[in-house]
Amino acid sequence: MKKAILILLVSLYLMPQNSNAQNEGAAVVAGVLAIGAGIAAVEQMKEQAELTATQWVLSNHPELSSFSLQTLDFNGKKLKDMSAVSVMTFKIQEFTPSDKPELDGKKQVLFGFTSAGWISEYGINFEKVNWYLVDDAEWLNMMVSYVKVASSKTNTSDIKNILKDGRVVNKGVKVKSKLVIPFFKLTGDMYVVTDYSESMKLVYNERSLGIFLKDTQDLVQISRSGIIDIHYFFFSEE
Repeated sequence: MKKAILILLVSLYLMPQNSNAQNEGAAVVAGVLAIGAGIAAVEQMKEQAELTATQWVLSNHPELSSFSLQTLDFNGKKLKDMSAVSVMTFKIQEFTPSDKPELDGKKQVLFGFTSAGWISEYGINFEKVNWYLVDDAEWLNMMVSYVKVASSKTNTSDIKNILKDGRVVNKGVKVKSKLVIPFFKLTGDMYVVTDYSESMKLVYNERSLGIFLKDTQDLVQISRSGIIDIHYFFFSEE
């Protein structure tokens, strides 16, 4: 980014010295600087979120003595889109301490469910973020409940086996390229709900997994791409 800005500044300097060229060049440079500022701001938020997530894990899960924590969903985000994010996700994996260790231990995903006003020009207000940690078994249970509410499939064992080998896409659950469990076709204002646990309800809508948090009365949404990323993290062989 610094190199690109430098090139543009030099190009502006070398442009013919008429007002139109100068104005156009200045507008280009201003645009690049704005983009750079936006990228830097999102990167700063990502670092802030990762630090706070790590602190939450250290405070609430002392059994995790060696682990890696990375965001799953900040890449590609634009600053103007961040306020619309209703959940942040972090992938956590344990490892055995050694020289150049490999991430080969238990995997978990930490959700940071956000409430209105969680982000502003001053950064992230983490008092408006609620944390929820799941492992592969809990995630699979959530996906089974989600598939049941989104389709006519009801056999828990069958759904689990299909989910372990497949992935959730817009139209249902695919194994390789075959759509094995088709989802109901709904319009954008239709919802199907299941009471998943004491803390949440799961909501099926046309293109997302909705989670209704009972304590805060917030409905948050995980996109299909977010579901695919989490599922791949848990069940890929890498």
